[in-house]
Amino acid sequence: MDKRRWIIIGCLIAVVYVIACIAPEGERAEDEQIGVIVTIPPQADFVKEIGADHVVVTVMVPPGASPHTYEPTPSQLKAVSKAKIYFKVGSGVEFENVWMNKIRGANPNMQVVDCAKGITKMGKDPHIWNSPVNAKVMVTNTCDGLIKIDPEHEVEYRTNRDIYLQELDDVDAYIHERLDGFTNSRVFMCYHPAFGYFASEYNLTGIAIEHKGKAPTPKVIRNCIDQARQYKLSYVYVAPQFATEDAEVIADAIGGQTVFIDPLPLDYTANMRSIVEALSPEME
Repeated sequence: MDKRRWIIIGCLIAVVYVIACIAPEGERAEDEQIGVIVTIPPQADFVKEIGADHVVVTVMVPPGASPHTYEPTPSQLKAVSKAKIYFKVGSGVEFENVWMNKIRGANPNMQVVDCAKGITKMGKDPHIWNSPVNAKVMVTNTCDGLIKIDPEHEVEYRTNRDIYLQELDDVDAYIHERLDGFTNSRVFMCYHPAFGYFASEYNLTGIAIEHKGKAPTPKVIRNCIDQARQYKLSYVYVAPQFATEDAEVIADAIGGQTVFIDPLPLDYTANMRSIVEALSPEME
């Protein structure tokens, strides 16, 4: 009887030992992930495409929020305090202009990477990411930043980067294929001026209703209606981060309709393709 008891006790000890060995390993795997902070959702996509399982990403301006008005939560600032690296857009996004000093203060040891390095900016327009060509530069800067803090996985990061850069090349080629053939009209109207870099890259003209973060005045709305009629536009493009009432007024006045296009997507390449599909009917 005593022998059987010792056998049972020995088995229980062995089980406990195995569990004790496994649990910390799982915790260690999670702890070994690099804490990464980004400003906007497209950057989260860039980081995950390159960093894969080696990164855990916190987005400061979450989907559906506007980087012009958003304020970080205590839980986000806590994530900042534990992060190893922050990838800022670097183009003058209002959130960064207002909060970057406080974010740096929450974690002075955190590396900060400027993803706009190497991109030619258009005045004070911060929306550099809405050009796939600019996105390639941002992706390269992101890869370089990850390698700097985690050189052990350099080969993997470079491989993932090259795969994703090819995806962006494919998207760029697709956009040219869909839009280059339109000759009658290459004009579109959108509420928020988030697609200036996109329009410049693909030889389009974008008419923005809102300027400098301010709602349009009745005079601006009348001017937009006149321009929409001048160019025979049928659509007014709106973003999910902004109110649509003024855009709907213009669309009703021209007998058209509003269409959503997202300047802050979580899935960057898929969204670029959907933007082209949304714009194409206006060009036909």
